[in-house]
Amino acid sequence: MINRITGKTRLIGLLGSPIRHSVSPMMHNTAFEHLGLDYVYLVFEVDHDNLDDAVKAMKTLDVAGFNVTMPNKQKVIPLLDEITESARIIDAVNAVKNERGRLIGDNTDGKGFVMSLTDEGVAVKDKDFVIIGAGSAARSIGIQLALDGARSISIFNRSKEPASYLKEVIEKNIPSCDVQAYSLEMSLLKEVVHKADVLINATNVGMGQHQDKSVITEASVFHRDLVVADVIYSPPFTKTLQMADAAGCKTINGLGMIIGQGALAFKFWTGEDMPADLVKEVILNQ
Repeated sequence: MINRITGKTRLIGLLGSPIRHSVSPMMHNTAFEHLGLDYVYLVFEVDHDNLDDAVKAMKTLDVAGFNVTMPNKQKVIPLLDEITESARIIDAVNAVKNERGRLIGDNTDGKGFVMSLTDEGVAVKDKDFVIIGAGSAARSIGIQLALDGARSISIFNRSKEPASYLKEVIEKNIPSCDVQAYSLEMSLLKEVVHKADVLINATNVGMGQHQDKSVITEASVFHRDLVVADVIYSPPFTKTLQMADAAGCKTINGLGMIIGQGALAFKFWTGEDMPADLVKEVILNQ
């Protein structure tokens, strides 16, 4: 990679904290090299305290664009010149394009998740979804599902208030979708899931220090006709997915979402299609 960097190479970066574990540099630099595009992708440790300075630097250095991840997806919005309509509804930005000095923000997280479902042969339109969690991932996914024609979305969260807020946002902006909000309680979850087509874990339970845990504590919640998706990609087979697989469910981990959102950002910046199959192979080999 060093040998192909020239005086004309454009920079694209990732602003977040913690950030060193990210697969985004591997993903985007693989794609740049494969397509012969003169870009390089780097990560930058940026938190709330230095986000303002970092965004100003991105504009001053005339970068082609950048990703934004936790904890900056909402904080970055006032620092941008423009955001897309979907980013406005989601109230979070994860991809920014520098268009002749104007920073334009978009959100590709939810779209990337829907792409991962489509790739696995799972349709969204007129289907019933259950989402566990009400944070930024759940927000992006829920709003995109509603935009793409989901019939109903039931949101479960340990505290009902964030779920109710997400319900209100979807109802206000996409009234065609039936949305319900609940506190996370297993018997009620089981009742709702047994009428659903797809169950999504949009929490971090199942990764890091919580790898041995599942947000679902009773196997009877699952049924054979259910598709179970997890936003977590490391580990690739979380305890939730293990329980779902044992119940005969189709399971989908978060790798497709990561690649999908990355491919959409890649197109946003470069105008080119990311070689997604190659990128997936490289990530799996690592």
